[in-house]
Amino acid sequence: MDQRICIKFCVKNEIKCYKVCEMLTKAYGESVMSKTRVYEWYKRFQDGREDVADDERPGRPSTSTTDENVEKVKAMIMNDRRITIREVADDVGISIGSCHEIFSNVLVQRRLREAIRKKRPDLWKNNSWLLHHDNAPAHTSLLVREFLAKNNTVTMPQPPYSPDMAPCDFFLFPKIKRTLKGRRFTSIDDIKSASLKELKAIPKIEFEKCFDDWKKRWRKCIISNGDYFEGDNINVDE
Repeated sequence: MDQRICIKFCVKNEIKCYKVCEMLTKAYGESVMSKTRVYEWYKRFQDGREDVADDERPGRPSTSTTDENVEKVKAMIMNDRRITIREVADDVGISIGSCHEIFSNVLVQRRLREAIRKKRPDLWKNNSWLLHHDNAPAHTSLLVREFLAKNNTVTMPQPPYSPDMAPCDFFLFPKIKRTLKGRRFTSIDDIKSASLKELKAIPKIEFEKCFDDWKKRWRKCIISNGDYFEGDNINVDE
């Protein structure tokens, strides 16, 4: 469904369909929708459709995400953590999209829900970490999500293609990059050391302002119903 939201966004911004296919392929890799499906949804949104969910269809529901298939996928992942989505899908006999759904919405979410359930009462009492980053492929990969779930790190939901919602993207990374711009480093350790130094140099008051801005961006997103907006043209006090 995330990919359909992206297609809808591109249609509203008059981005050509072939370009949309390229963008989706770059963002989703092996789990990208087929070109036929991309063109199909592109046409639907172009014709004025707003809903991104599947139409209700009579007959038997899809059985791709049955408990049996979930267990098969889980067993293959546990046996080989480097296995690809395509390899799992081919072996189990389901589509890449269904396999990705099992990865994202079943296996990882089960572990994440359990981690959240255990930590929720103490989230704000014991200085636990809440991670909010964008949904770039590097951040949404199975390896990263498994690591976060294993270490009980709760992630905040992130709207597609909204890097300005995550504090690291609208505050932290730009601030560090500005101070390091133009400098040359001879090793990775030098880069780490310089980055850490600049990070520690950021005053507490700037972090406090960042968190205030973060909460304002949440409210803007809610007020706009998740639609695209720019700058400060939304009044969060209304």
